[in-house]
Amino acid sequence: MRDAATANNVADAMIDHEAQALDHILKEGLITPLFQPIVDASCQGIFGYEALSRGPSDSVLYSPLTLFETARLTGRLVELDLLCRRVAIEAFARLELPGRLFLNVMPTSLLEDDFREGLTRAYLDEVGLSPERVVIELTEHLPIHDYAVMRQAVDHYRRMGFQVALDDLGAGYSSLRHWAELRPDFVKIDRYFVEDIDCDSGKSQFLSSLLEVSRSLGCRVIAEGIETAGEQRCLWGMNCTLMQGYYFARPAREPLRCLEQPPATPHAASGSLGSNAAMLCRPLPPVAQGTPVPEVVALFRKDPSLRCLVVLDSSQRPVGVVRQLEFLSEFTNPFSHSLYARRPIDTLMDRRMLIAEESMPLETLSRQITGSSQGGQDDLVIVDPQGRYRGLVLIIDLLREITSLQMRCARQANPLTGLPGNEVINETLTARLASGEPFAAAYVDLDNFKAYNDVYGYACGDQVILALGRMLQDVCGEQGFVGHVGGDDFMLILKPEGALACCEAILERFARFIPDFYTTQHRQAGRFLGRDRHGRDRVMPLMSLSIAYHAVSCGLGKTALDIASVLAELKAQAKRQAGNSLFVDRRQ
Repeated sequence: MRDAATANNVADAMIDHEAQALDHILKEGLITPLFQPIVDASCQGIFGYEALSRGPSDSVLYSPLTLFETARLTGRLVELDLLCRRVAIEAFARLELPGRLFLNVMPTSLLEDDFREGLTRAYLDEVGLSPERVVIELTEHLPIHDYAVMRQAVDHYRRMGFQVALDDLGAGYSSLRHWAELRPDFVKIDRYFVEDIDCDSGKSQFLSSLLEVSRSLGCRVIAEGIETAGEQRCLWGMNCTLMQGYYFARPAREPLRCLEQPPATPHAASGSLGSNAAMLCRPLPPVAQGTPVPEVVALFRKDPSLRCLVVLDSSQRPVGVVRQLEFLSEFTNPFSHSLYARRPIDTLMDRRMLIAEESMPLETLSRQITGSSQGGQDDLVIVDPQGRYRGLVLIIDLLREITSLQMRCARQANPLTGLPGNEVINETLTARLASGEPFAAAYVDLDNFKAYNDVYGYACGDQVILALGRMLQDVCGEQGFVGHVGGDDFMLILKPEGALACCEAILERFARFIPDFYTTQHRQAGRFLGRDRHGRDRVMPLMSLSIAYHAVSCGLGKTALDIASVLAELKAQAKRQAGNSLFVDRRQ
């Protein structure tokens, strides 16, 4: 009894100490806001920042869990919640951070009697921050009993211009019901479902289902807790583009404004897939040439999942492989151990192997495997440009990645032409900028297309767009990227050498084939009666093509958005010229 009483006294003293510490924090406003980036992998930029609150570093309430639990136990949750919001908003505005601010709000605080509406909007007004840039992130580790009141609170925030996010989906109390009841704009997946997702088919299937549900509900998914390139790459392949985690950046008082660790996206440099062997390379341990056979036997028996070992020479270059099934089959005979006991692995290794350089595109890698005499059953040995061993690409990984990228490209393709859509265009621009090599970007736009569509009908208009898309692909060839922005607008990304000649060839080909889409009367007259964009009847010329051309130098620190803005300006200049036109940006 005495021990129990002593324990209770210690616990009471601890609670009193924490309550006093909380009182000091609230009176002095001693909350430190940290910000962790939320990454948009589709443009390799920062979508926004989650604001995280910490108590004083020398306080027993430094941890947010202890801090908020103490506030709840002492009836001061609303007071603490509002203080955290205010300091986060002030710091976000002071730092002039880009993107959206994700503000953590505990739903239970909205239900407290002393909660006052409108204070968050007032904090924003004080610093000149628009509510449209703020996402109210509902964080809950206690059950919600009154969903009607909670829906009213969420609707109240939406009416003021805020968006709403639900945190830790899959954890806590009834989070799937929270999703159904509150219909948030964003849901954040609990890190349990992200951890090792690239190695866990169950988790990937579960997340794929959540992504499908989110799309049907018009809700965007944010994956939290990403710590490895494999996790990020797997999520990317599943078309989950909003991500957060230590792989990109840790929370900080002055966070990153651009990514030190950009997302590994498909680099569509010469095709629709464009990822390379290095993305899938597993750095599996090799063995040295001359290693005794019994040591290799021991390695395979210690790790039954080890399918293959690469044998290296003294320069770290591969000279052969040892495949588990073939190798261990040699030891089914009881005399084999004594036969090979003194021999080096060189006598049993297979010198036939598939070797690929780490920069090899996945499409080329796939063709190399399917065209090999081994019938695509062997894993690939990956080397650096000097031929030194980097690791292995497992066939199953390659097949999974190729399938994932093909499905992703198909989902993002324009439904009419099948060409890459806006998201892939942005990814390709971002990848070219990240490579540091110069390239040319061109915006292709049909003139007077609407008038043609009105007179000849949408079916004929679609045929014009299809023909233009095929012609652009034909002229640009495999060395150029052709994307379909939408409608009658296309984007070209070209190698700098020959890019201008390519654009001129496009105009020449267009001038030859476009008259075939008109009646003989309109073709001979060179015009027809139609309506302009303002709905006024007027004589319209035949369709022409405008191309805005922008040469991008390396090392300028531009983004895909910068390139798009320049091309929009140049396109307006090109369309001012009559007939087929090529407007070249001459600025340096």
